[in-house]
Amino acid sequence: MELFANDLSIHGQFHDISSFRDELARLMAMRNVAQRFGREVYCHRALLTAKPIPNMSMQQALGRLRESERRAAMSWLTRSGPFWDDLRCHGVSDWLECCGDVVTESAVGEAAYRKLHEVECGLVSVIPSNWDFSPVEVTWRREDEGLDDLSSKLENWRDAAALENSLQAAAVPLQSWDDLRDNSTSRFGSLMFADNCFEPLTRFPFAKGAAERFVVLLGILDRLACAFDADGVQTPEAQQIYENYFKGKNALFSDSSESEKSKFRNELTFPHPGEPGKSLLCTWHGKVRPMTLRLHYWWSRKSGDPVYIVYAGPKRTKQ
Repeated sequence: MELFANDLSIHGQFHDISSFRDELARLMAMRNVAQRFGREVYCHRALLTAKPIPNMSMQQALGRLRESERRAAMSWLTRSGPFWDDLRCHGVSDWLECCGDVVTESAVGEAAYRKLHEVECGLVSVIPSNWDFSPVEVTWRREDEGLDDLSSKLENWRDAAALENSLQAAAVPLQSWDDLRDNSTSRFGSLMFADNCFEPLTRFPFAKGAAERFVVLLGILDRLACAFDADGVQTPEAQQIYENYFKGKNALFSDSSESEKSKFRNELTFPHPGEPGKSLLCTWHGKVRPMTLRLHYWWSRKSGDPVYIVYAGPKRTKQ
């Protein structure tokens, strides 16, 4: 489960440093619980500009605290993160709505979007605030013709003890590249994995954020392979996936350039996972930033055919 600090729950509701200090301690206690269970609480890099006290930013308010309190919070919000905006999944044009308000570009929107794409997510919120309730229901308004709106309910924790009880019952988070391999091969039924496709990752220290992004990419490909109707025709859902993840300069998936295909043909050719002795030219790939990792795959785009996952590792077309 991925946890997100709800930036919308900080909206100038505190009237003095004392009340802010007490609630910051509650938030940091929830982060400490998450870390004990091998998880982190994602925050946004702009959280320091939020205003817990009218006319006072988070950074200014932290500057009024004792050094020990200030140091722990500043380390989280400025250096250690992790920052969900570095690995964000939803775009500025995605219309995400909660309680009648647009929550695009917020932690609420990002968590809901990820949950709608098969990544278990939840929120941790500051109280008292406008977000003292759970679950938080978010609707993804999809305006393209033929696509229905989708809704997701997020658990919203405001207390360390309640969060600890929930995490005790939750699935164990990914802790290694082997966990990523085992989780992926057992979870995504429309994908066929090469036996050694995750092996290149083992040369790098495990990075939880990168592993989670690989899960997101694999989940998108799995959904795409299933987006056919009974007649074998791609559904509007498939077209929406292409629009969301395969188009634009910041798309999660793209094809290699013509110059790369020519210069790096050998590097982009992999053994066929399903037919020994044959090979596949796999120029299409998903991107894992900021580590410059790639997920190469091949697919016929035909109903019932698997997506072949052939490589997860560092970029193979470095100039």
